[in-house]
Amino acid sequence: MSDNEGVRFKAASARGGDWRQATLACLAELGETPAEANLGFLYGTSPLAGDLDHILALLRDTTRVETWVGTVGGGIASSGVEYHEEPAVSIMVAALPEDGFRVFQPVVDSLAPFQAEHGEWIERHGPFFGIVHGDPRNAKIDQVLSELSAATSTFLVGGLSAAPEAMPQIAGRVVEGGLSGVLFDPGLAVVSGLSQGCSLIGQQRLVTECERNVIKTLDGRPALEVLKEDIGEILARDLRRIGGYIHVAFPIPGTDTGDYLVRNLIGLDLERQLVGVGELVTEGQAIQFCRRDNASAEQDLKRMLSDVKARADRPPKAAVYFSCLARGPHLFGPQSEELRLLRDELGDLPLVGFYANGEISNNRLYGYTGVLALFL
Repeated sequence: MSDNEGVRFKAASARGGDWRQATLACLAELGETPAEANLGFLYGTSPLAGDLDHILALLRDTTRVETWVGTVGGGIASSGVEYHEEPAVSIMVAALPEDGFRVFQPVVDSLAPFQAEHGEWIERHGPFFGIVHGDPRNAKIDQVLSELSAATSTFLVGGLSAAPEAMPQIAGRVVEGGLSGVLFDPGLAVVSGLSQGCSLIGQQRLVTECERNVIKTLDGRPALEVLKEDIGEILARDLRRIGGYIHVAFPIPGTDTGDYLVRNLIGLDLERQLVGVGELVTEGQAIQFCRRDNASAEQDLKRMLSDVKARADRPPKAAVYFSCLARGPHLFGPQSEELRLLRDELGDLPLVGFYANGEISNNRLYGYTGVLALFL
């Protein structure tokens, strides 16, 4: 469907000394709420994890928007601005067709309760896009994500909450655990893109011997020997320098865009030449080493932005952006360079999002990535 003329968005963000100051400043920046607004997005920084219920109540009273979704992150995103490690909120309100979206509370393990409550709406509307927030403490979050996407035939974007202790989500009310969010009727036109924060190095290798998450041999050779070869002589001389810089990429079978999942190196056994990674591996699986650096991340973010703009058949009305908490100031710099780059390329449009403990695109959980969705 392509007539989206009645759909409107408005967004704002602000910092403050506490939850009330930050929320009131954000509301002042937002100004008058569109009369037809019926869905809100709320993202708070981790210092506000215990205050989401108060923030939500104040937003409802002031905006008269009853239905909200969101969570907390290591930082929050807005148009051209990001906030980290201080009380701050980012909100967006949307005026959508009344039956054009469906908010659902956390799916913890089984899809049965979700299907019982929302199956009829899904059958009638055939949603094609959703925004979701997950709890990284849920051991089944990967499985829930994959099953939810398959059961609803929906392309999902979002991320896992990030905070030191509490991991609240908002799905109509403050909740915890599992995967929650909102599904949209196909009438809402959206394009999305994913930017990797790493660049591949060396060549693709095959795991030829392994045990759980420990790689013993690659291409029939000791795994550490191959790692040293691929990262180059300078880094190989002092392997202490590769922590946080060199990672492992798992190519995604069947993708036509060369996507891969990035996982950490978690240990090296110099004596036995073993490489430990943050993922279970199997014999015959393909891997490739990669590095995380500013230049690669910036180049790929520009590529992704160029691609989504080319696929959009009209100027975007708003956006959501979910980035890894290891990106932002750690990768792009301390002056909101990542979000400024988005604004420079997309224009100053309403945008919200957060810095996540894992990013979601389609039916997979990524790391070190930026996930963007444009509402058209």
